[in-house]
Amino acid sequence: MSVAMLTRAEPLDEHLLDAYRAVADEVRRLDKDRWLAGLYAPDDRRPHLYALYAFSSEIGRIRDVVSDPLPGEIRARWWADMIAGARGSEGASHPVAAALTDTIARFNLPAAEFDRLIEARIFDLYDDPMPDLAALDAYCVDTSTTLIRLAARVLADGRDPHVDEVARHAGIAHGLTMILRSLPRHAARGQVFLPEDVLARHGVVRDDILSGRGSPGLGAALAEIRARAREELTATRRLIRTIPPEVAPAFLPVSLVDMCLTRMDRPGYDPYTTAVESPQWRRQLRLWRAARRARKAAKRFWHV
Repeated sequence: MSVAMLTRAEPLDEHLLDAYRAVADEVRRLDKDRWLAGLYAPDDRRPHLYALYAFSSEIGRIRDVVSDPLPGEIRARWWADMIAGARGSEGASHPVAAALTDTIARFNLPAAEFDRLIEARIFDLYDDPMPDLAALDAYCVDTSTTLIRLAARVLADGRDPHVDEVARHAGIAHGLTMILRSLPRHAARGQVFLPEDVLARHGVVRDDILSGRGSPGLGAALAEIRARAREELTATRRLIRTIPPEVAPAFLPVSLVDMCLTRMDRPGYDPYTTAVESPQWRRQLRLWRAARRARKAAKRFWHV
């Protein structure tokens, strides 16, 4: 990553250079698809995308590093306070915090977007049921869509690129797919993101999911959510031509959704044991094709 090529606002000091190198390494380790997608962003924006993605990873894995919801909430609130400037220089020694606050300042990113993402992730700390599909859509908007909007603003040099509608569809498609992919991990920690109304429609009992017992009903419930994800992906494809071409890298991770859903659609799919992630070379090829077509014309972005 060419951190030294950053040009917006004042140049980076050595401390910030180290912070940006660290967040790039963290994204490469924890969120490989977004790291790969970031490679198609301009050199002077890529480090800032990685700062956003590293922050998303930090917030998303709080439950995995705490033993109780209360310290998890304290950690999440620390991030909210730090972004609001209420923590002074506390974040200076934390690479993700240092890179993130620098990115926010350089591109005038709205604090409300970060608050929305943090509040949504606090839900992760508890075992509360997801009441219905509308609530799950809203969760995906507050997490995945918010991240897309922030990345698009960075790519638009701090301006609002007016991509809210397509980002909403893209975020729901991506968020639902990632929740389906993560079902075994969520179940292992006592959590079910699948909406209660969908489970009830197919006669699925929450305890069966937590214990790893598959059933025809669970298969039907997962198929319904996959169909919902595909609806949102179709809407994304229809509207993607409206985005400014320079913000296309913010949407690139969503080009991998169809590959994951297709593997889930195969006969014999077991949500607990079937590998749904395509080989890295195939994901890289899909990203490369999507990025190449985005450069030619935004309206052809998703036809890979």
